[in-house]
Amino acid sequence: MGRKSIVKQTVATVLLIIVFYAFFNTSIYPYTYNNVHFHTHENSIGKIPQKSVKLYMYDLPRKFTYGVIKNYLIVRGQLENEDEASLKYPGNQHAAEWYLFSDLNNPKRSGAYVTRVLDPDSADLFYVPFFSSLSLVANPVRDGPVVVEHYNDVEMQEDLMEWLGKQPYWKRNHGRDHVFICQDPNALHNIVNRVKDAMLLVSDFGRLGHNQASFVKDVILPYSHRITAYKGDIGVENRKYLMFFMGNRYRKEGGKIRDSLFKILENEEDVVIKHGTQSRESRRMATQGMHSSKFCLHPAGDTPSACRLFDAIVSLCIPVIISDYIELPFEDVIDYRKIAVFVDTDSAVTPGYLAKLLRGVKTGTILEFQQELTKVKHYFDYEDPKGSVNEIWRQVSLKVPLIKLMINRDKRLVKRELTGPDCSCLCTNQTGIHESFHDAAS
Repeated sequence: MGRKSIVKQTVATVLLIIVFYAFFNTSIYPYTYNNVHFHTHENSIGKIPQKSVKLYMYDLPRKFTYGVIKNYLIVRGQLENEDEASLKYPGNQHAAEWYLFSDLNNPKRSGAYVTRVLDPDSADLFYVPFFSSLSLVANPVRDGPVVVEHYNDVEMQEDLMEWLGKQPYWKRNHGRDHVFICQDPNALHNIVNRVKDAMLLVSDFGRLGHNQASFVKDVILPYSHRITAYKGDIGVENRKYLMFFMGNRYRKEGGKIRDSLFKILENEEDVVIKHGTQSRESRRMATQGMHSSKFCLHPAGDTPSACRLFDAIVSLCIPVIISDYIELPFEDVIDYRKIAVFVDTDSAVTPGYLAKLLRGVKTGTILEFQQELTKVKHYFDYEDPKGSVNEIWRQVSLKVPLIKLMINRDKRLVKRELTGPDCSCLCTNQTGIHESFHDAAS
């Protein structure tokens, strides 16, 4: 009896300890990951908690935003009404600057990864909403209806730097906690060396120096697709062409490969490869071609990336990327080997290689690629609430801890004697090994 009594007392004591532990663990220490309200990204590994970053958008003088749109329309004789509320950003591949600006100005936006704040003292980041890509092409237009003599992109860039120079938050950390969008490869070309410490939202690093751009602080953006997205199901029945390309045949720098590809592919019976420039008719033909082809060719242009890649993705036309130095958006959540074929330049310009490679792809493999494209195509849609804008802000939010690290690091470093540039960057694959199609399909 005495032994049974001891056992009962021991069990009772253990149960009492467990009850007290559970009570105090939830009452005194309630802030565990189970009840803290974090935003999580569904595709992130382990669903890492992500706090919303506080972002302050500068109220720039109107000439840097709506004024750019107005001048663009005046030059082309398209200004119908000077009321700002009626001004529409002209459709082009660099429209990301408009979508981000509009999102931050939307009173109904939910915040998600980035929350706009009106008090700069509480901000983690400062957004500079200059329409730099539109400004680059705003004026002049040769033989246009009107020439706006007073508008000059270089002067606008200098005026922006003069305005920023008067802002205490710009001077506080040398601009490291500021965000600029410069999606056109030549945008901000005159001042990029003066804003290189800031976060740059760019399409690629093609025209940026190794001491100007870095994966640590910058974000790669998708171009805004210019053709109508494909609305049908996956399949090959309505895709009668093996491969499609339409674009400028002659480009500079890395784009010189295009002429070689034209010579190799233009006589292939099931390949459509055409020279074409931007126009409404060209977009119509490109839409038709991409929607009826299994593969879409994406060679480098003047820079490694182009909007054609994103046109192909929303068309469920498997991209064939021939650009050895391309950087791609959102690679932490997208495995591009599952949605695209990568071919190195030397192999691509070998006569017969590319067409033979693609003709050997089985229908089942094509359907697998198309299925993966359907899963990720929303990332490249600026109109989708969970699309490009949302993902760009997520990418921006992920940079904040590293930006704060660099700001604090700068404060303690007094003197550095460097023999080379201090890029503080993450390096890409330097091995020279190219991914084969079979690796991409596996």
